[in-house]
Amino acid sequence: MSPAEDERSLPLPERWPRASKFALSACAAAVAELVTFPLDLTKTRLQIQGEAAVRRDGAAAGQVVPYRGMLRTAAGIAQEEGVRNLWQGATPAVYRHIVYTGVRMVTYEHLRDSVLGRAEGEHFPLWKAVVGGMSAGAIGQFFASPTDLVKVQMQMEGKRKLEGKPLRFRGMHHAFLKILSEGGIRGLWAGWVPNVQRAALVNMGDLTTYDSVKHFLLLNTTLVDNSVTHSVSSVCSGLVAAVLGTPADVVKTRIMNQPRDNQGRGLLYKSSTDCLIQTVQGEGFMSLYKGFIPTWMRMAPWSLVFWLTYEQIRRMCGVTSF
Repeated sequence: MSPAEDERSLPLPERWPRASKFALSACAAAVAELVTFPLDLTKTRLQIQGEAAVRRDGAAAGQVVPYRGMLRTAAGIAQEEGVRNLWQGATPAVYRHIVYTGVRMVTYEHLRDSVLGRAEGEHFPLWKAVVGGMSAGAIGQFFASPTDLVKVQMQMEGKRKLEGKPLRFRGMHHAFLKILSEGGIRGLWAGWVPNVQRAALVNMGDLTTYDSVKHFLLLNTTLVDNSVTHSVSSVCSGLVAAVLGTPADVVKTRIMNQPRDNQGRGLLYKSSTDCLIQTVQGEGFMSLYKGFIPTWMRMAPWSLVFWLTYEQIRRMCGVTSF
């Protein structure tokens, strides 16, 4: 049998390992996103309410009284906008995770195994895991930033309707085209800097924590590579990711949601640093943790669903464990 025939006889994951891992991680991420999306919508609404820059510029005139707290926000959305609107913006969110999660997972494994040189069964230094996790998150989020922008803006459409404002978009594709026509290619990457910063921090919590905790448990305890180990590792990763990522997530959400001029420049904030300063000065430091509880309550089940699904899919498809 010729080398070409030998290669064709190999299973798909062995012929195209990176493409296979991209597809598997994208499938797992889509499942996790759909299950936990209402918590993401609640978190986004909480991060916008009481925005000091909006109050200062008078843009909040005529606004309804903002929701207070996670449960009242979720209940208010369901009662006033309909239960289906708890999944408003889910389509671009799934698209975003197909790109974001696929790229970050493949990038992290490549950096960890080929660049940073982790050997199977050996201790992997934490600083190397941090470098790999932050780099993979930043790269993945840069590519996925346009879909994240559309998701955030579509999540706010129900709120605009309640305030008596005209809806900006008829759907996801219209949102893409409108943002592109108003701000050009650069407009699709509005807020990409805080977006990438947030992704780097979240992945330092998610990828780094999951990988480090999992392999610590395998090397230092009697636990084996099964669902119990995956669950413990994912719970730890979700908590750390929420603590590290929430401040950058608040800044990212506000920059993406702010009104813009004809050149696509923000009217409320000049940069992510300006947004950070205005938020702390106008609302206090703890305002950077607005939406922390739904963020954590979303990241914990998201991480659990994703990692359990991803590890099982890999095993079923004959790919080695993460």
